[in-house]
Amino acid sequence: MAGKRVVMVVDMQNGVFATPRIQREQCVARINQLIAAADTVIFIQHAEAGGLEEGSAGFDLLPELNQPAGALYVTKTACDAFYKTQLESVLREQDIDAFVMCGCATDYCVDTTLKNGASRGYAITVAQDAHTTANRPAAQAATLIEHYNDVWRTLTVPGNPVRVKPVETIVHEWQTN
Repeated sequence: MAGKRVVMVVDMQNGVFATPRIQREQCVARINQLIAAADTVIFIQHAEAGGLEEGSAGFDLLPELNQPAGALYVTKTACDAFYKTQLESVLREQDIDAFVMCGCATDYCVDTTLKNGASRGYAITVAQDAHTTANRPAAQAATLIEHYNDVWRTLTVPGNPVRVKPVETIVHEWQTN
């Protein structure tokens, strides 16, 4: 991945983690690795009634998540971080056309934002070991994570394939470019 090293961190918020998520500590540690290696960090935060109101403790990012000076913040109200938000204008203003995605929830906000972003032409790499979700009635979290990594690897977006790589590989590529 040449150019700017950008990481988009989705919904790593106190209120989101009120529902238990698989491997929280490992996921946060890997996201912090990406944040430390990135030139630009974009935090996406979900806002809605019931504990995720803007300005509430639930809306706040997890305290163990590093928030570098100069980080960018976008608030959303839908699973899709592009839907009726400032995300696209922030990306345009920052001249960003490629980014690494990580965060929560694999099967909702990460997936929806990734698919919309890829369809809009953004070059997206998913940090395969830096997204998490909860157990669902139809599938356990670990199965969902593995499933979505496979879906994203094989997603058909002609001329703009989604890449799925471990954090270690992403950071190594950033350091060698």
